[in-house]
Amino acid sequence: MDILLVGSGGREHALAWKMRQSPLVERLFCAPGNPGIAKVAECIADVRADDAEGLARLARELKVGLVVVGPEVALAAGLADLLNAAGIPCFGPSAKAAQLETSKAFSKAFLERHEIPTAHYGVYDRVKDAKAALQVFKPPYVIKADGLAAGKGVAISPDRRDAEAEIERMLGGRFGSAGSRVVIEEFMEGEEGSLFALCDGKRAVLFGGAQDHKRAFDGDLGPNTGGMGAYSPAPVFDEAMVTTANRRIVQPALKAMAAEGAPYKGVLYVGLMSTEEGPKVVEFNARFGDPECQVLMMRMAGDIVPYLLACARGDVSRLLEPEFKPQTVICVVMAAKGYPDSPLEGSIIRGAEQDFGPHVQVFHAGTQRREDGTLVSVGGRVLSVCAEGDDIAEARERAYAAVRKIDWPGGFNRTDIGWRALERE
Repeated sequence: MDILLVGSGGREHALAWKMRQSPLVERLFCAPGNPGIAKVAECIADVRADDAEGLARLARELKVGLVVVGPEVALAAGLADLLNAAGIPCFGPSAKAAQLETSKAFSKAFLERHEIPTAHYGVYDRVKDAKAALQVFKPPYVIKADGLAAGKGVAISPDRRDAEAEIERMLGGRFGSAGSRVVIEEFMEGEEGSLFALCDGKRAVLFGGAQDHKRAFDGDLGPNTGGMGAYSPAPVFDEAMVTTANRRIVQPALKAMAAEGAPYKGVLYVGLMSTEEGPKVVEFNARFGDPECQVLMMRMAGDIVPYLLACARGDVSRLLEPEFKPQTVICVVMAAKGYPDSPLEGSIIRGAEQDFGPHVQVFHAGTQRREDGTLVSVGGRVLSVCAEGDDIAEARERAYAAVRKIDWPGGFNRTDIGWRALERE
């Protein structure tokens, strides 16, 4: 069949790379795509990922058998709704179901309604009320913008003064309309990981786990980002935790969404905190994580397309849980200097497209090719350097060896990705 993939980041490059290996795929299109994706798919650069009408029209014109939605902005714009109305299978939830990600206030209220374990919280739209609410919580304070903020709308403030300043920044327009409300949560002690489930509206097939690194700098310091690296498998996800999370979180959430008239189809990303009381929900995302998707696609042993198609068609009952390679895969994100606040754009990247050997893949995110063929940066997170190994140490060694071969003075990366897993070993 012909497939249209929506998006232009490292997540979408990894999905395109994996889908291109499927014997079920005849033609693979991507809108808008990037220079890395262009090597495995036909990119249609003039249709943006948030242009739901344009993407739906494109899908009809191309007569594709499946649309795979990468980024959350397309889901928030209602792309899945338009495609479903046109009878085109779509891997991705409706705008109503995607509220699990697009509104943290909705998500927290949903969790509370259905007694799914998460942190205590409050929702506020006035600075005065939000500051007063800090009396109820203990430091460190967790403050989140309600809407989509590209993974950067979360602040963990060590004291009240910092928390009040963060409240003023968010409600003062730092994230535009996404910050018109803030959610303040209790801080949960424990280790965080990301669990994935492929859903058809009624049932779910678990799809592995990963652990990412949100902070910009080594030692988990600096501002929150969309993710500076990840690895899979994540030791925090032992069999007992996964079983409990599936029973207490994934299955109840899926059942509850259907009961509320918003059946969830697509991938459900469950950010989990492993606490003394068991796993609790940190957040939901309505799409594959980035950079978690990159490591999952490299670890998956079989064909991804039957899973995507089964979710889109509403029946995963005949699918077995996917098999993953026993090796560890690690991803190191190379970001533009100044990220996440003011990333430097237009700097030249050399060496990113060389052959790094069979154990390394470099996925493009914020890249662009000039007319003379030169590769330059155009975003915050620019490259995802991924490597596999028999253990975390070998995978990490290969990934950082590849990073050192890339000549990009305008970029930076963390040097400690995978430190938790390495410490356990």
